[in-house]
Amino acid sequence: MDTAVKSPVMIYTEQTPNPESLKFVTNKMLYKGTADFREAELAKEWSPLATDLFELPYVKGVYICNNFVSVTKEFNYSWEDIMLKLKEQIKGYVQDGKTILNDGFAEEMAKIEAEKGVGYEYTGEEAELVKKIKELIDTYVKPAVEMDGGNIEFKAFDQGKVIVELQGSCSGCPSSSVTLKAGIEGMLKRMVPEVTEVVAEMG
Repeated sequence: MDTAVKSPVMIYTEQTPNPESLKFVTNKMLYKGTADFREAELAKEWSPLATDLFELPYVKGVYICNNFVSVTKEFNYSWEDIMLKLKEQIKGYVQDGKTILNDGFAEEMAKIEAEKGVGYEYTGEEAELVKKIKELIDTYVKPAVEMDGGNIEFKAFDQGKVIVELQGSCSGCPSSSVTLKAGIEGMLKRMVPEVTEVVAEMG
């Protein structure tokens, strides 16, 4: 007989700057890392939790990071109609101890990233700049963006232009371009004078 007492799963919601995304925060570590699913196909391959959520007609995107899940909804649904259903579904799923992400996901994503990065081989002075830009994004930008249920990844540096990818609630968020221009671009220009602008790819 299983005598282990499961600690109850607590879950609450947090607004994100994107009106179409809501953050569902739990008291359990779901995944140490970031997992961004914009379509059911990738979810089917790697995340039973995201697959489960994509079966709901109003789910457009699922982003899993640490102890939260950011859900991006289809714009023709309102949160008041679907929030409780989502909350219960995520809570039940985590409470049952079901698989959040399949093993090997992080390695596979790293491999894809490495392949994408081909052609952006930096040398000498540029390599140093890229290292500095990446460190600044990881140290100052990522933690703030993560609190909003999103993620930002450095993609490339090209003749003064820094290209980043926005994920989770940041993708398609109306205020993300403001954050990008006012906050991130301003900081990088101050810290790394070689930077002329920051542009985002919606991943």
